[in-house]
Amino acid sequence: MSDTTSAPVAETVDAFHRGLFHVLQPKGRGHRSGMDAMLLAALVDDDRAIKVADLGAGAGAAGLAVASRLANADVVLFERSPEMADYARRSVQLTDNAHVSGRVSVVEADVTLTAKARNDAGLVDESFHHVIMNPPFNDAGDRRTPDALKAEAHAMTDGLFEAWVRTAGAIMIPGGQLSLIARPQSIAEIIDACGRRFGGLEITAIHPREGENAVRILVTAIKGSRARLSLRAPLIMHGEGTHKFSPFVDDLNNGRKAYARR
Repeated sequence: MSDTTSAPVAETVDAFHRGLFHVLQPKGRGHRSGMDAMLLAALVDDDRAIKVADLGAGAGAAGLAVASRLANADVVLFERSPEMADYARRSVQLTDNAHVSGRVSVVEADVTLTAKARNDAGLVDESFHHVIMNPPFNDAGDRRTPDALKAEAHAMTDGLFEAWVRTAGAIMIPGGQLSLIARPQSIAEIIDACGRRFGGLEITAIHPREGENAVRILVTAIKGSRARLSLRAPLIMHGEGTHKFSPFVDDLNNGRKAYARR
């Protein structure tokens, strides 16, 4: 007789912001959130009562980081994958997250939906002050992963930025802020996608160390703004010969500071 008992799914509960909140994540598979999510969350600098949409939220790390740092923020985690949406729900429900759970909700929805289908899925027009996103970043030529859950989170398709930014523009109130983190190679697509929807783009390159090429870019933009694009001073993560974060980057990573627009 064969044993039909399936092995338990490996999971971890990971602390962020020095233990101020926790995220339940799959172990050894899927996309695991880390510093990218924390830097993305740091782009929201707003003490008002705000509504924040986290598009493609995964297990919810970035959205939870916003809620953890900003006491007046209500956050909706939008995630297409049923499995990752379940991780997000269970993350919100963790006992260690009780202080923010009342301000964070999860909606299982495809952020590339349009028009009525998008609204019916919960991505309601002009209802958010901030939209944050960490879209899939692997090009078609990148090495494929056998992990289907990770592939879904990382696989970039043609027109992806256009679709995600279109949704961000639709669900955001006029004057609202778009924030995203991406690879430097995507800068042209991001600028094109913002088009006439968003202006006042501020772009910051993130470099591991002085003299090393950028590995990420941080982008913020304002819906309806006609201000010109600004390239900000780069963020250098580490000092020469060390893996220790610079004090400012460490503050961003641990929720002690926001990365305010100029």
